[in-house]
Amino acid sequence: MREGERPEIAKLPLFAEMKEEQRERVFSASHLQVFPPQLILFDVGQKPDFLYVLVDGLIELFTTNGDRDSTMAIVEPVSSFILAALVTNQPFLMSARTLQSSRVMLIPADLLRDVIKQDGALMQEAMRELAVGYRHMVRTLTDMKLRQSTERLGNFLLLESHKRNGAMNLQLRGEKKLLASLLGMTPENLSRALSALAKHGVSVAGGNITITDHDALVTFARPDPFLDGVEVQSPFGSS
Repeated sequence: MREGERPEIAKLPLFAEMKEEQRERVFSASHLQVFPPQLILFDVGQKPDFLYVLVDGLIELFTTNGDRDSTMAIVEPVSSFILAALVTNQPFLMSARTLQSSRVMLIPADLLRDVIKQDGALMQEAMRELAVGYRHMVRTLTDMKLRQSTERLGNFLLLESHKRNGAMNLQLRGEKKLLASLLGMTPENLSRALSALAKHGVSVAGGNITITDHDALVTFARPDPFLDGVEVQSPFGSS
């Protein structure tokens, strides 16, 4: 890793509270690499050689079964991914590919496992990331089981708006089929769901989605602060 890149990476939650000598040990053995779009970083069943930290770009985590594949998560910067496989030294349960040109930090797995044992701050942050990942999985399963597909899409749009500080105009990340796969829908079902949301405060123009009536969408999708992890409120205040 080049010297000028280290301050940027050191700000990541996983490394921020580490002992300086242990952080230097990790950084000295790691490197940043730029990968082109649609490149497979690793496949299901491989043992983890590195921890991956996405610094810039977009990564898809997905699984396959025969000729079917399903998007499990979209990784946005700045965040690590596949920490559980590294900590347990077990084969990957998901594959990963770049959706756009991506800058990724590669940390040797054996080294990081050793440093986790020696650095309490790193161990605590690794535990926190694993716990957050588990809770996200539970929320995703709950969403799939308790909401119909159109409600699931509406709730997804509300959560995306919340993540973007209440933005009402949302740009789809990648193609619509990627969003459909992420939400457990076929592309055809996604198109029908988008059309159905027109009467609940959503308009669509290509890859641009606009929430035209936030309160109507909230009433339809019924976001839950416990199940979804955030409290979605109207950006215009309570009435």
